[in-house]
Amino acid sequence: MVSPHKVARDTAEVGLTRLIRVIAVIMPTLALVQTVTNSRDYRQPAAAIIVWLAVLGAGAWLVPRLSKGGLVAGETAAAIVIAVAAVAAIGAVHRANGNPGSVDLAILGTVWLLVLVAVSHSARVWVPASLLVFAVQATLLMREQGLNLLSLSELAAAGYLIATVLVAFAALRPTLDLRARMAARQASLASKSAAERAAAAAIRQERGSRLAVLEREALPLLRGIADGSLDPADEDVAEQCARHAAVLRRVLTDGASGGELVARLEQVLRDAAAGGLPVTIQLIGDLGTPPPSVARAVQATVNAVLRVLPPHQAVLTVLAAGEDIELYLIFSEPMRAMPDLTRFGLDVPAAARWHAELSATETGGGFLEVSWRKDGVA
Repeated sequence: MVSPHKVARDTAEVGLTRLIRVIAVIMPTLALVQTVTNSRDYRQPAAAIIVWLAVLGAGAWLVPRLSKGGLVAGETAAAIVIAVAAVAAIGAVHRANGNPGSVDLAILGTVWLLVLVAVSHSARVWVPASLLVFAVQATLLMREQGLNLLSLSELAAAGYLIATVLVAFAALRPTLDLRARMAARQASLASKSAAERAAAAAIRQERGSRLAVLEREALPLLRGIADGSLDPADEDVAEQCARHAAVLRRVLTDGASGGELVARLEQVLRDAAAGGLPVTIQLIGDLGTPPPSVARAVQATVNAVLRVLPPHQAVLTVLAAGEDIELYLIFSEPMRAMPDLTRFGLDVPAAARWHAELSATETGGGFLEVSWRKDGVA
């Protein structure tokens, strides 16, 4: 099933690319038609036609790059150079006594190149690029028409066109960045969810194999003891009974493993709920029996984060996959302060590979990630 968020994100990105593709075709085509129609306005009409054909070719090369995350540095530089060169070339071949609008059309035919820059980079890139194109246009107008009301009005129209188009498209960039971050976060959560499901399936499979071993080996052993054919005081029989009893205990306590760790977490969550911060907890996998040092460190870390959160719903997940234990506390409200996590876990053995990290998102929420290894503290 495709998520609604992914459908919305893909639809928005495809729609933007299609819009820019249409603009990249229409604007240079209009300029090309104008050049052919008013060829007498140019000293070298063929050169102007070649310029607009080259601009159309640049669109076929650059526009598809949007679907791959935007223009990279080299492509951005190429788009700016093409825009400047096209405006300069059209101005160079335009006749001084020709239609003044022919020079203005150079801006209309190349502004889409600056649009590509605006949706791919921040204002630090596209603002200087647009000013450079505007400066070339202004130089051509002043050289051709001099400083008068007509040239100033045309210059103002060119500046208004560039500013209006670029500001409109630049406003879409934060939206696209937000959608990209949302997509990355959704992919991360989907990956964790898949890992949790895989761990749960592995646990069920392991539990089934343990029960099969008990049925195949433990039951005959018990029958032998019951009918007197086996002596429970025999060292070998006692060892087998102890081993099978340990397996049975693990099978029966898989859903409630964790021992002191779970008890400490439940106490912290009860205190948080009493303060208006309910936390949903889910334990996945065999947590083993963490030693007191790990249980204390986890309790202190989780409690420190919960104490700086405002009342809202949070989610705590403890995931065991093999020898790795990972704890995630996900919250959606900003913290009132940033707790110092370095003071926790100081007495945890180095072999446990204790790690605690607190991350905040731009939307105001965040998550706590804690990890350790069972085999390092056994």
